[in-house]
Amino acid sequence: MDRPAIIRKTAADLRVPPNLADYAATREAFSWDAVRAELAGLPGGGLNIAHEAVERHAQGVRRDHVAFRFLGEKAPQDISYGELSGLTNRFANVLRSLGVGKGERLFVLSGRIPELYIAVLGSFKNGTVVSPLFSAFGPEPIATRLNLGKGAVLVTTEMLYRRKVEKIRGELPTLRHVLLASEDGRPTNVPGTLDLTTLMAQTSDHFDIAPTQAEDMSLLHFTSGTTGTPKGAMHVHGAVATHWATGKYALDLHPDDIYWCTADPGWVTGTSYGIIAPLLHGVTSIIDEAEFDAERWYRILAEQKVSVWYTAPTAIRMLMKAGAEIARKRAFPHLRFIASVGEPLNPEAVWWGKEVLGLPIHDNWWQTETGGIMIANTPAFDIKPGSMGRPLPGIEAAIVKKDAAGKVSPVDTADTEGELALKAGWPSMLRGYLNNEERYRKCFAGEWYLSGDLAKRDADGYFWFVGRADDVIKSAGHLIGPFEVESALMEHPAVAEAGVIGKPDETVGEVVKAFVSLKKGFEASDSLRMELLGHARKKLGAAVAPKEIDFLPSLPRTRSGKIMRRLLKARELGLPEGDTSTLESS
Repeated sequence: MDRPAIIRKTAADLRVPPNLADYAATREAFSWDAVRAELAGLPGGGLNIAHEAVERHAQGVRRDHVAFRFLGEKAPQDISYGELSGLTNRFANVLRSLGVGKGERLFVLSGRIPELYIAVLGSFKNGTVVSPLFSAFGPEPIATRLNLGKGAVLVTTEMLYRRKVEKIRGELPTLRHVLLASEDGRPTNVPGTLDLTTLMAQTSDHFDIAPTQAEDMSLLHFTSGTTGTPKGAMHVHGAVATHWATGKYALDLHPDDIYWCTADPGWVTGTSYGIIAPLLHGVTSIIDEAEFDAERWYRILAEQKVSVWYTAPTAIRMLMKAGAEIARKRAFPHLRFIASVGEPLNPEAVWWGKEVLGLPIHDNWWQTETGGIMIANTPAFDIKPGSMGRPLPGIEAAIVKKDAAGKVSPVDTADTEGELALKAGWPSMLRGYLNNEERYRKCFAGEWYLSGDLAKRDADGYFWFVGRADDVIKSAGHLIGPFEVESALMEHPAVAEAGVIGKPDETVGEVVKAFVSLKKGFEASDSLRMELLGHARKKLGAAVAPKEIDFLPSLPRTRSGKIMRRLLKARELGLPEGDTSTLESS
């Protein structure tokens, strides 16, 4: 289907006045000092994420406003800002009573249950550093991260503890306390652990927040590398300024929004935008404890009157795979803005949102290392499907290249491919990799943070993802970005997902090979393979189109939704798979 290159926005598309209406003027007037002035700060000085996210509202007019609505097997559970204040105070008092202090590390390993959110925010109040873990992790990645981070406390459930931690407890020398959240309302009684419900009931709901400063560490996010052990990205309480600004401009949060971030807090998006940013703006967040189900998700959007929805390309592709007829059973009159992050959003998915849900899906770009959204399509922007958007206020982005001497310089010419870089200094920038100063230094060249992503910028200032620097395919002198090939394949009505790699070839260096999973109603066959090869050749030309296509039931991806191209390549070539701890099926 031929579609225009740009989705033009009109006043009718903006159901509320956008927070970022005049892009140029807002960027010109923006300062991080002005953002910090919007925050309360701690009494007596200092800065603490939980004070800004919880206490600022709990002590004001939004005290009785719902902060979290948890959807599980039982009736929905609402927690107001006032109630969240008391619960997080109790948790902070529990830590203090156990002798856990400022700067020590607390790990959380659970599903999306209230105790997870209370533990994260209560730890911030105590000055304790939080490191979220995916509940799907196996014993080995759990032990690796706890030991790298010198975890002093683990908050988990009895089921997860018995299945994943109990047998490795002896391998965790720094772990002093395991706090178990009850799964059925009854106290837990597991040797070597403490019952969290009992401890919470025995302590006070008043707490004086630890005197944290903006540069005090708040979060430790582990991110998997291609090989070797995970990297621990260190973030600080001062990052809250970025969370506030991006919640306002990138997600366009308004006080009366019902907001749903589908990301698990084990991933940085689920922490920055599933916990912190919505609380900073005093909105109500929907937390769904269940795993993905298309019917359930559409029901949540409709019944909970979700107005702002932040999700991932994988989830969108799964909804596309389930078919438009499921979506069309319901109406979503309150939904006004949909955003996506995790990996680049194919143009087909952007258009699917507009045609099926009535709203285009707005892609944005950031990394664990950046701590917050850096480049985005905001509600007032015209959308160029396939583009990640434009840099947010306070963010200076550029395409850079190295010269023969290794010096990095911005490229002024439009549509030139190079490495995406950000001028250092935004508040949520990582402050280091745990115990790996050399790796951290390699992220920077002078004043530029080097993202490791290849991209280009067009004449209108929109940025376009090409591929990870180590994913780019070199074939017969051409540099081919896998995302472009994947996007073309996804335009075919049979394709649900596509992953593309470079396969070594003696003649041309590498040939493009694609792996695809099919939508419901289509079956793999040689004739379909030839049809897809022809479709891609017509779209991309012979030099760029894949030479081989394999069908897979599903593609390997992380729980954050990124297709693991390196894993496809390793399996294709019989190479070591590297760190697979974040693999969705792990």
